[in-house]
Amino acid sequence: MNKKDHKILIVDDEKDVREILLFNLSQEGYTVHTAEDGEKALKIIEKEKPKLIILDVMMPIMDGYETCKKIRTLPDNKDTIIVFLSARNEDYSQITGFEAGGDDYITKPINPKVLLSRIKALLKRYKNIINEDEIITFGEYRIDTTEYVVYKKNEPLTLPKKQFEILRLLASKPNHVFTREKIFEKIWGDDVIVGSRTIDVHVRKIREKTGIENIRTIKGIGYKLKV
Repeated sequence: MNKKDHKILIVDDEKDVREILLFNLSQEGYTVHTAEDGEKALKIIEKEKPKLIILDVMMPIMDGYETCKKIRTLPDNKDTIIVFLSARNEDYSQITGFEAGGDDYITKPINPKVLLSRIKALLKRYKNIINEDEIITFGEYRIDTTEYVVYKKNEPLTLPKKQFEILRLLASKPNHVFTREKIFEKIWGDDVIVGSRTIDVHVRKIREKTGIENIRTIKGIGYKLKV
């Protein structure tokens, strides 16, 4: 796929940031749109359907977390890549971003070369996203990979994107141990760096929200879904 086909939306209330990112991404051959707040971003998203969105956290009118949640409710946006930008690098800020449905979290000040590398890795993963069966079942649970919904018996349970993808990965090979490194590679891409506690927090949230008790922690290694 040509880079021009990868539309990127930059959402940031700082004009300087928008202009720097617009210049660097355009130089790389991407089709780039910009918005200064979440409300304008949502209008552009519905019209242009970008593959990747760079989203500032601290914005007026609607912050990045709220904007991200709204993006995930729009049709055809379950696979859109969302990258948060923030001057805050605390674990809880990153976890909040992933909980809202984000795919990556980059702290300011921005190094354009690093950002371009991360974007290339994320778009590569978009092309090579794991292909699972549309429906995965185990016990009283059913995972619909087209709707991004987990059903417990017939009750729908909606998970944030990253938690859904982790559960789908574990359920794709029951009783198989996935190392943390393999989970990072499959879900975030091997060139994307996230906090060391991120997977543990996501798995804990999956257990709490779904009631699945047989996601087993393999100490010092990773996780498996025991069936």
